[in-house]
Amino acid sequence: MLNPNEKLDIKELLKDLDKYEPRRRGWHWREGQCENRVVGDFEFHETSEGLKNYVPLPGSRGFGYIDPQPDCVITTEIASGRFEDDIRRMRMAAWHGADHIMVIRTAGQSHIDSLLEGTNQGIGGIMVTRKQVRASRKALDMIEDEVGRPINFHSYISGVAGPDIAVMFAEEGVNGAHQDPQYNVLYRNVNMVRSFVDACEAKKVMAWADMLQIDGAHNANATAMKAWKVRPELMVQHAINSIFSRKVGIKPSNIALSTVPPTAPPAPCMRLDLPYAVALRDLFKDYKMRAQQNTKYMESDMREASVTHTLNLMISRLTSTDIQSTITPDEGRNVPWHYNNIAAISTAKQALNGMDGLREMVKLDRDGVLGRDVRELKERAVLFFEEILEVGGYFNAVEQGFFVDSGYYPERNGDGIAREIDGGIGVGYIFERDEDYFAPVSVHYGYNNIPEEFAKASDAIGGDTFEDRSKIVYIDELDENDNVNTRLAETEKYYNTNITKPEVEWRADGIVCTTIFLPLDERTAEFAAIKCGEKMGLEDVTVVHKQGIHPCEGTLVEIKGKVKFDIDITELVIPEKIEVLSPEEIRADIQEKPMFVVAATVGEDEHSVGLKETLDIKHGGIEGFGIKYSYLGTSCPVEKLVDAAIETNADAILVSTIITHDDVHTKNMRKIHELCVEKGIRDKIMIICGGTQVTNEIAVEAGMDAGFGRGSHGIDAASFLVKKRREMNK
Repeated sequence: MLNPNEKLDIKELLKDLDKYEPRRRGWHWREGQCENRVVGDFEFHETSEGLKNYVPLPGSRGFGYIDPQPDCVITTEIASGRFEDDIRRMRMAAWHGADHIMVIRTAGQSHIDSLLEGTNQGIGGIMVTRKQVRASRKALDMIEDEVGRPINFHSYISGVAGPDIAVMFAEEGVNGAHQDPQYNVLYRNVNMVRSFVDACEAKKVMAWADMLQIDGAHNANATAMKAWKVRPELMVQHAINSIFSRKVGIKPSNIALSTVPPTAPPAPCMRLDLPYAVALRDLFKDYKMRAQQNTKYMESDMREASVTHTLNLMISRLTSTDIQSTITPDEGRNVPWHYNNIAAISTAKQALNGMDGLREMVKLDRDGVLGRDVRELKERAVLFFEEILEVGGYFNAVEQGFFVDSGYYPERNGDGIAREIDGGIGVGYIFERDEDYFAPVSVHYGYNNIPEEFAKASDAIGGDTFEDRSKIVYIDELDENDNVNTRLAETEKYYNTNITKPEVEWRADGIVCTTIFLPLDERTAEFAAIKCGEKMGLEDVTVVHKQGIHPCEGTLVEIKGKVKFDIDITELVIPEKIEVLSPEEIRADIQEKPMFVVAATVGEDEHSVGLKETLDIKHGGIEGFGIKYSYLGTSCPVEKLVDAAIETNADAILVSTIITHDDVHTKNMRKIHELCVEKGIRDKIMIICGGTQVTNEIAVEAGMDAGFGRGSHGIDAASFLVKKRREMNK
């Protein structure tokens, strides 16, 4: 069992991995969908059951730290190339609400020609070896216990090794996978016949394992020169793979369309993307919808990617989505970092929660422009399909370049992807089975002459690996240098020790990201920013994002680099964390026993904003908790402040001081304390001080009851006053 306050022990996880067995197979949908649910003070209409352990959105502070979980499965896409670090990210993602861990990116599994063993780091981002998959599924078993919800594990079943990988995935408890023979043909130039025959075997295995299948049609609008024009083709590709999967034996509820809005701002994306989404739901109502952000138009600007993501999420709410993918906002940077995975999950959760019940209030106008565009898209898709039949079927259509042509069908631009029926990878490797063909395995596509003495094919060998896991040959590592044990040894001093280092992708990679604004043109600013990073002591400085704010007035640049140092956490001076009472408890206390305070900025200090925000209800100040106050303004003599406290019989004095030259802030604090002693009220009144240079230690040493520095809020002051008054009244 995982302890929420302890790190996941990778070395312990790897122990006895050869004996691990997945405890379940098949896809899991969220529980409690379509139920009205009260979470905190609100009723939600499109949520699912909550988590046992979670990290809520930052804005939840104002709502009692609630964490309503949307009704759809939420994906995070992880692949750093080091599964031991991906596992840690999986745990973080699950706490934020992800229950679909899709391990792809950086290397397409469709490039792999055989089943791999060991943990070859050079393969890239995806889990393709048995050890990687098994370790990840074992970790997810523990993580799902920790958060209280089953978590789906997902990867690719593609390439000429597809059937082999499908078997391994089924054996190791993988819950979902991309599988679409058209992807192999169009984007990896796998021979058409080979791809579809392999898909028959792979899909049959997926059906047995109850895996969710996600298709690959979205790759057309990520590849076409003008993505919004291939919308009719996308529906045709969805149709081909869906009916093909059903014929092989995958049940409709396990077939998911990978839907991607074809455009992004500054294009008028809603006017193009929403009709497409509605048309898909009309034509494919028997299947599941997996919504994903379009990466074709994703640049390195995090803000831009998040806005596009949010617009996509509106389409998800206006129509329907069973799985909401969250391509990380830094996809355009090719740097899948821990915190950006979490940012994408949080964007989805925040937007979906915010639009809860939107379809109950907003209806799609089927009689207007939307209905017209939906009908037109469906008509174009049907006509596209009819032309495929006219030319002799899918293979001939591909050979003639029908697909990924950026013309809006029936327009053709001649820029489609054309493949030869008798060409491509794996051509000539499909052979017709002999009439007496027999394979002693339990899951097998096509005819299989099972001898009469056996109830099923695998009885001939006493059960295959799906029925008898002892027959699985587990191979640990093949390369003595390129393996997880070597990597763990290299970073050993950062595991379960006092030594730490910044990281964004791998344990102790030392990478930090810094934002710099320079009053320069974009080209000059880029290299000036790199020089800034080097002068700051960073190594391997590179630019991950730049944006010209004006051709000559200024440029925003984000750089990344590596720090040269380690941090020993035993050397850190960490003040005690002050527990803050809940707003409800503070209000109840003040209502039962009212409180009055006097407040001012003292000395010759004209700063007022910080104190007013601490006082006023508008900014969450103490007034919002029922505390009454008298504000004496700025540059208030300390004598006047103390006299006012006496005259009004105040419970407390609130002091603000920003100016610190000649230690005037501590001198004024000490003087207030001494005046209160001199006038005989010090033991009857509370005195607290705030300011950007004030710390609790400085304030207490100067005679205050407490000090509040940068980042403090009204609730911090109110909570302290309530607790201190209780202490004084004992």
